[in-house]
Amino acid sequence: MAVTNTGIQRLLADSGEQRGWVSPRTDLVTALLGVWFGIGLMIDAWAHSNLTQLETFFTPWHAAFYSGFAVVSGWIIWQVWRNVQTGRQGVAAVPTGYLAGLLAIPGFAVFGLADMMWHTFLGIETTLNILFSPSHLGLIVTMLLIITTPLRSLWNAPGLGPSPSLGRMLPALIGLAFATTLVSLFLGYADALQWSPEGIVRAFSDMEGQGADRLAAGMVISNVVTLAPVLLLARRWRLPFGSVTILHAVGILMSGAQTAFGNLAVLLTFVAAGLVSDLLILWLKPSGERRGAYWAFAGLSGFLTWSLYMGAASVAGGGLPAVTELWTGAPVVAGLVGLALGALFLPNAVTAEPVRPSTADAEPVPPSAADAEPVPPSAVTATSVQPSAVDPEPVSPSAADADRA
Repeated sequence: MAVTNTGIQRLLADSGEQRGWVSPRTDLVTALLGVWFGIGLMIDAWAHSNLTQLETFFTPWHAAFYSGFAVVSGWIIWQVWRNVQTGRQGVAAVPTGYLAGLLAIPGFAVFGLADMMWHTFLGIETTLNILFSPSHLGLIVTMLLIITTPLRSLWNAPGLGPSPSLGRMLPALIGLAFATTLVSLFLGYADALQWSPEGIVRAFSDMEGQGADRLAAGMVISNVVTLAPVLLLARRWRLPFGSVTILHAVGILMSGAQTAFGNLAVLLTFVAAGLVSDLLILWLKPSGERRGAYWAFAGLSGFLTWSLYMGAASVAGGGLPAVTELWTGAPVVAGLVGLALGALFLPNAVTAEPVRPSTADAEPVPPSAADAEPVPPSAVTATSVQPSAVDPEPVSPSAADADRA
């Protein structure tokens, strides 16, 4: 036992090397395995929303979900183990961007065990209570840390520059998009993308019921959930064309899974709104250094996205809503909320950061042997002056000798 503990302590002790980055291909594999993880959760969410007779924890839906966790976790651990085999230990063995995901793996396993016990003794949630279960909340937070690993890896990657290509950003986009679906899942009671076109028109035509309140609140919350990731990326990089379309295309999957894709017109319109936002980026070129363009993009993206939402609902739902103030004002509110988000994300323009050098260039240059070793004193300086035999009196040091002493 003592030998085992000593081995673990040696493994966890930081060996002190500078942490490196994995290759873009490794990040892509991490992201794609995260897709398995995310799709498994969507299948499980569909089952909880549409199959009311679930009676056990051991279902095909949970198998898809937890197998995704197993493969992406095994891949992350393998990246660390490869560095351990080269002699690195502790944090030095963890690639840059992978530490939070690595630490989240045992946390997810603990919450998964807690979820199994919860379902065994307290039953299976099939309604709104599924979104407030403590074990589910723990699973979702740790899962978010795992699937956003490629984003953290890319954030300060060497040699990337301020304008990365779409292919280079793809792993980060996939991870962030699936993280957004996790947030939308647990705010599903205020998800405007789950509304049908007929339901949207009906809600904004009736001021007596609570439908208008719920839809208006859902549009604001969904606007924040979907626009905030785009603004985060646009503050860091000049986004390549297609970035927002990818985020929106993945983002509709969770809402679609919960409605069995019964509101396809609304979902596809949201993907089209992502393309419109990409065109806005192409035109305005928002970035951290261009605050005015950044704010304009934030406001216009919110306004145009939800204008398309209302337009598609009106076409597919049989006509415009009866309350003019609601269907005209809701996109304006979305635009103002977007502008406010832009001001919060970028209160002042930032100075462009220099491109981080590659790992090889970042290594400190070791001092030379001549610089590292102290210069020994000369023999003349080290030898004291001996009095002569003729003159027994000690010889007083000269002024120069005194100064040197």
